[in-house]
Amino acid sequence: MTEISRFITLNNGVTMPKLGLGTLDRAAPERIAPAVAAAIEVGYRLIDTAASYGVEWQVGEGVAGSGIDRAELFITTKLWISDYGYEQALRACELSLRKLGLDYVDLYLLHWPVPLDFEGTVASFRAAEKLLDDGRVRAIGVSNFGPKHLENLLERTQIRPAVNQIELHPFFAQRELRDANERYGIVSQSWSPIGGVYAKGTSARASPLDHPVILEAAGKYGRTPAQIVLRWHIQHGLSAIPKSVRPERIAENFEIFGFELTADDMAAIDALDTGVRAGPDPDQVDTKMFT
Repeated sequence: MTEISRFITLNNGVTMPKLGLGTLDRAAPERIAPAVAAAIEVGYRLIDTAASYGVEWQVGEGVAGSGIDRAELFITTKLWISDYGYEQALRACELSLRKLGLDYVDLYLLHWPVPLDFEGTVASFRAAEKLLDDGRVRAIGVSNFGPKHLENLLERTQIRPAVNQIELHPFFAQRELRDANERYGIVSQSWSPIGGVYAKGTSARASPLDHPVILEAAGKYGRTPAQIVLRWHIQHGLSAIPKSVRPERIAENFEIFGFELTADDMAAIDALDTGVRAGPDPDQVDTKMFT
């Protein structure tokens, strides 16, 4: 079996774990602190959150109670679009740091491009550059940016994003965007990596976890469907941040480094791509979309 590193080096030299815990749970935010603590206990070192999730306090509580040295953890949070603008972004980051109970975050992302106010998007990224220079963050990046958004941003800012966190799973593989990220030296990080997130007003589609190709592979390797899908991400050189609040599922998702999918199995999963996103279209995003 080919040994795959559990870490990836960003374009500014910072090392980031490839697998992390997502913390979006608006239904029961009180479950987040125990979930973070459980994840750290089984070995996770990357914890992903966002201002808009409303759980930064809880993430901070879980981190503080973990007993793990802060330097061993990699904490990501994101700037929400209602706080876009240079001064607003600086203030929003400080608020996130206070909620998290941290002196710095390891990665600070712009949550979405806002095409109808790209000036605000650019100003926000320039604020992120300032935060990086001031040592309030260790790396900066974006989320949900398409190739054109990246091109426009790079033309008007000084620092390349280290990460682009995007909807990415076997049913929506984003090959073109992954290629663009690679050209720019940007790590592709997968949100909703096992599928199962749907835009407001849409009906649920089948989950990749129920697809015969995934189920067959799970049987072949003696693994769960989620482990098969997460291993697919890792073998493609992606970072993935599956979310869960169940300790047994959190632990299960972390056990993906002890086996390897064959090239044929990887190709079979690649072929599941529908080209259809489940989440919002970044070209349509503005503050009204999320009210």
